[in-house]
Amino acid sequence: MNGNGAPPRVGDATTVTAVSTEPATSTASTASTRTKLERGRSALGPALELVHTGRAPTRAVLTAELGVTRATAGAVAAELEALGLIRVDSRPGGASGAQGRPSHRLAVEENGPVALAAQVHSDGFRAALVGLGGRIVATAPGKVTVSADPAQVLGAVVEAGAALLVESGRRCVGAGLAVPSAVAEPDGTALNPLHLAWPAGSPVRAIFAECVKAAGIDGPALTGNDVNLAALAEHRHGAGRSAQHLLCVATGHRGVGGALVLDGRLHSGSAGLALEVGHLTVNPEGRACHCGSRGCLDVEADPLAFLTAAGRTPGPEVSLLQQARDLLRAEYADPAVRAASEELIDRLGLGLAGLVNILNPDRIILGGLHRELLHADPERLRAVVADRSLWGRSGGVPILPCTLDHNSLVGAAELAWQPVLDDPLGTLGAPAA
Repeated sequence: MNGNGAPPRVGDATTVTAVSTEPATSTASTASTRTKLERGRSALGPALELVHTGRAPTRAVLTAELGVTRATAGAVAAELEALGLIRVDSRPGGASGAQGRPSHRLAVEENGPVALAAQVHSDGFRAALVGLGGRIVATAPGKVTVSADPAQVLGAVVEAGAALLVESGRRCVGAGLAVPSAVAEPDGTALNPLHLAWPAGSPVRAIFAECVKAAGIDGPALTGNDVNLAALAEHRHGAGRSAQHLLCVATGHRGVGGALVLDGRLHSGSAGLALEVGHLTVNPEGRACHCGSRGCLDVEADPLAFLTAAGRTPGPEVSLLQQARDLLRAEYADPAVRAASEELIDRLGLGLAGLVNILNPDRIILGGLHRELLHADPERLRAVVADRSLWGRSGGVPILPCTLDHNSLVGAAELAWQPVLDDPLGTLGAPAA
C-alpha cells in the first residue's frame, strides 16, 4: 500500500525534447510527445494524493511538491479534474499582501466518486460512502445485533451500503471493511474476532468480496483491522498528519487495539499481525484475559473495565463505548467515576510507556474511550507515560486525541481509494473527450 509520505519527485514533462543534429522528424516528435505524456501521467497519482490529504491546496504548492513546472502541474490538475476527482478554481485568489500572481486553488470534487466503507464491531455495524479527502458522504444506521455468522453480517452491511449507492447515484471505486480482529495476510482471515463470536480464522476478506460482487458493486473489496485503519485515516486526514512515527491506541466497543504508521506506511508485520497492544500486561494480578494471560490492556482499559470499576452495570440499550463515554462526561465529579478514570489512566499510561520504550514514536494519538480519558485528565496520563518511559523523560512524546469521527470507516475507504491514488488514469479510465 502506498503511504502518505511526500510523493516521489517527478520528471519535468514540459522540458523533455528530442535532441538531434538533423532536422526533427515525425518519429522524434512522436517520441518526445509520448515521453512528455508518460511523465506527466506518472505525476497523476502523487498529485491526487497531495490534494486528497490536503497537502496541496493550490497549484503553486502542487508544483513545488511534485518538482515540475507550472505548465506540467496545470496539465496534471486539469486531467484529474477531467476524471471528476478534483476541482480547480478558475478564479484564483491570493492572501492579502501576498507577492506574485495568485495561484489556482485545488480541492477534491465533492460530487465525485465514492468508496463503500463498512465496519463491524461487537455492538453492531455501519456502512458509509466516503469521498476523496476522507469526507463521509452518507451513512446507513448501524444494526445492534451481530450474529455469529460472518456471511450473514457482511451480507447485511453490504446490502445497506449498496442501498446508499443507489440513492446517491455516485460511481463507486471499491469497498473496504474494518473488523475488530487481527487480519492475517495474505489470506485475509480474522484470527481472533473474540468479541464477535465469529469462528477464529473466518475468511472475512473472501466473504466480503463475494458479498460486494453479488451486490453488483465494482472495484476491489479489501479488509483490515479497525484500529490499523483508524490510524491510517488519522495520519492522512486527522491528528496524525505530518507524524513520521505515529502510534495509535484506541478502545473499540470492546478491547484495546494499536497501530503504527512509519513514514506514511502502516507497519503490519510479516503477516499483518503487528501491534497487538491489547495483550500487554499492565496489571499482573488483574482480570483474566481471553488470551490466557491476566491483566492485559485489553481487559484493564476498555469500556467494560471502566464501567465495572465505576460500579455500573452495563445496560443493553446502547453500546458499551457510548455508555462509558456518557458516564465519564456526565458524572466525572462522582468519586467512584473519577477513581475508575484514574485507575484506567494509570493502566493505559503504563502500557503507553512500554510502547514508547520499544517504538520511540514522535506522536501518540488516542481514540475511543482513551480519547475521553485524555480529555478528563491529560496531565495525569502524560505524567505516567513520562515517568515510566525512558524516552518520555527526555522531552516527552505528544499525546493527542484522534480528531476524525468514524475514523475506522474512513480508513476502510482508504483501502478502496488506494488503487485510484496509485494510478488514477489506469483505474478510472481516460476522461471523456
